[in-house]
Amino acid sequence: MDTNKRYLKVYEQVREDIINGRYPVNTKLPSKRVMSEAMGVSVITVEHAYELLIEEGYITAKEKSGYFVTFDDKEIYTGLKERKPAANKKTEETGEKGNTIKQVAPAAAKFSYSIYAKTVRRVLSEYENYIMTKSPKNGTFELRNAIAHYLSRSRRLEVSSDQIIIGAGAEYLYGLIVQTFGRDIIYGIENPSYPKIQKVYEAGGANIEMLNLGNDGVESDELWKGKMKVLHISPYRSFPSGVTASAAKKREYLKWSKKNDGYIVEDDFESEFTPSRKPEETIYSLDTEGRVIYVNTFTRTIGSYARCAYMVLPDELLELFNEKTGFYECPVPPLDQYVIATLIESGDFERHINKVRRQNRNKSV
Repeated sequence: MDTNKRYLKVYEQVREDIINGRYPVNTKLPSKRVMSEAMGVSVITVEHAYELLIEEGYITAKEKSGYFVTFDDKEIYTGLKERKPAANKKTEETGEKGNTIKQVAPAAAKFSYSIYAKTVRRVLSEYENYIMTKSPKNGTFELRNAIAHYLSRSRRLEVSSDQIIIGAGAEYLYGLIVQTFGRDIIYGIENPSYPKIQKVYEAGGANIEMLNLGNDGVESDELWKGKMKVLHISPYRSFPSGVTASAAKKREYLKWSKKNDGYIVEDDFESEFTPSRKPEETIYSLDTEGRVIYVNTFTRTIGSYARCAYMVLPDELLELFNEKTGFYECPVPPLDQYVIATLIESGDFERHINKVRRQNRNKSV
């Protein structure tokens, strides 16, 4: 087993022990040396695993004292305490209610022009007349299938191509979400958040409730007292605040959705570029109730010229979605869809992401 898999194995084992209560909140974890002996790995491997657990809000490091569990699954109903994420090197400013707001530093994401141009030429040659035909309503099978396999490899999301909807940008997909759930319910949105999110929902006739962000996500009292039935959140580095949801907060969102018969729109914009040694843990991957809609876009990972985004619907919503929006045509030209599918299948897309992640990791050191 290579080093990468070793520290991920340690990370996953300790994370499960924390979630299952073997290590309750405030418990001190075994030292790196003790854990390395117990797991049969090096101390460096354990250190890398502990760093991942710190990044995701499961544990914290106390100087000269060791590592302590911060994940508290029982805390979510009190709404009295907010968990503060690990400090980073971004510029910090004070936002509403005295919360610390981190200004997001944009990730470098310039995709290789030569690779993109070469892929366009290849698609024009291989697909020929197919690029002149009308796209299926939910997007071409080639792109939806490529995305499904990519999500399985990179994000541990096991979805079928039938669950994936292609759209011309995330804003287009937000509009479809309003069409699906209707205008008679309230939609909860992070405050602050990317301005276009609110504008698109309101343009669709939706009722909006703005929910103030704390240090690791929507403040618990506002979450549980809110009247919304759909919660739109950006768990990874919400713009413009830079707030990232902790592991406990992600589970709090899921418990809110279950208790209130609500749904979550997980806007996963830019999370591929995390400097962490592993991809961010998505709320969709934690969902067992079919209450999360996963949304992502290629605008950031490829470029603004790639006006293409996708969302993954839980199986439980497919019938309702098709009933409410089945008459819409896919607005993304087949040529663009085949090019993105080819970039994914060739490995060029993931090589680009890995390159940017390495650059971001070096900048954060």
